[in-house]
Amino acid sequence: MYKPYQTPVDRAFPDIETPEPRVSAFMVLMAKLFGRLYLFLFLGIARIFLRGKRYFFDSFDRALRGKSRCIIAVRHPYGGEPQMLSWYILFKFRALAKRGGYTLARAPHTVFVYGYEVVRWGGAVARLVMPRLGAMPVHHTKVDTRGMSRIYKAITEGPYPLSIAPEGQVSYTAEAIPRLEQGAIRIGFHAAERLQRSGSDCPVEILPVSAHFRYGSWGKFALKLLIGKIEKYTGLRKKNRAAGNLSLEESVLRCREHILAANERRYGLQVDTAQPYAERVNAVMDAAMNHAEMVLGLRKGGGEVIDRMYHLRQICWDRIYLPGTNGLDDFSSVERSIADLRAGEAWHAGRHLEVVDFSWYFRNPPPAQDAPLHTRIEYVQNLWDFANRTMGGAYANRTNIFPRCVIFRAAPPINLSARLPEYRTDRKALVRKVMDELKDAYLDCIEKEATGDNKD
Repeated sequence: MYKPYQTPVDRAFPDIETPEPRVSAFMVLMAKLFGRLYLFLFLGIARIFLRGKRYFFDSFDRALRGKSRCIIAVRHPYGGEPQMLSWYILFKFRALAKRGGYTLARAPHTVFVYGYEVVRWGGAVARLVMPRLGAMPVHHTKVDTRGMSRIYKAITEGPYPLSIAPEGQVSYTAEAIPRLEQGAIRIGFHAAERLQRSGSDCPVEILPVSAHFRYGSWGKFALKLLIGKIEKYTGLRKKNRAAGNLSLEESVLRCREHILAANERRYGLQVDTAQPYAERVNAVMDAAMNHAEMVLGLRKGGGEVIDRMYHLRQICWDRIYLPGTNGLDDFSSVERSIADLRAGEAWHAGRHLEVVDFSWYFRNPPPAQDAPLHTRIEYVQNLWDFANRTMGGAYANRTNIFPRCVIFRAAPPINLSARLPEYRTDRKALVRKVMDELKDAYLDCIEKEATGDNKD
């Protein structure tokens, strides 16, 4: 299967059209039958647990009875959260809710919002399955009236809760909140206004859900193997062995320094180990972004790093998959060759953007030797990803340690409809306030998982 961002691109493609999102009973059945096997073989998921069950059950019960509209604001630290949560809700949730005293009005499901680019790098299987499970695409940087109309309709008319990742993309850490985007909150308030104008008293609620991986005894051995792999690729295996019995932190720091210095030399930056690590990473990101713009033939942009990266990434995809183009047969040989060259340049520019994308999240210090196993594994996986992106890889080339368990923890829902009077008075201030509440809810989930608080 050909997947751009895994295989170098040397030609342009027609635009990809996916079917209008709908929930197909046949695809739901296939997800139930084969989803568990997929989760184990491809995502390494041994078990899934729910915490904060009463918040899950209450929210789904009201939403499926049409008494509320629910937006599940699910964190996205690892990358497989939509598949994991979707399968669990489809296959396990109803029976679990019944044991908890809830008789759901209909078979539970949730429809996810995903980035427009996912079905492009995800391949034919993603294009087949996602729209038939009701998942809806949206652009990060383009005005997308059609996509937003679908989302508002899904919220205001139901019948299922809508799931969206407020982080905007994979954030690579479950133990902190690097950044949140305002989209989910703004969408929720706008949907609440629509419902109120239509005469409905149905409230719109945000259900915060956090995701956490945990590992068994195999994780310790797999962690050592992954560190050895990183040492091999950085050329530090012999040096680290010659240095004696290095701690995890010492080995990680050596490898991280090697990868960072390689990026600095790559972009013509001075390697200054006396400078703080985060400042050096910032300089690499800026240089990588400038290089991508140069490859694309664009002037240097401005604004926030992630927003600038989103904008350039969209340009890259638009040069690989030509928007509004159903076929290239009408292109002359000259036009086709130019389009192919531009697609190739966009792919290579994307290599630099992958460095920016990941490095923004990888500026925290390494964990201590006695840190929890899942924290050490997360950091070493990210260290490999730092090397992977430096070598031209992408998320699809990420190495993860299997098997693992995933915990989804829900926090108390946030009622947006009840705050519409305040929203009309000062929209920006209230959105910021609710964003802080959402962040606090996630931090509370993280703390409860850290302390082993399993009370519902």
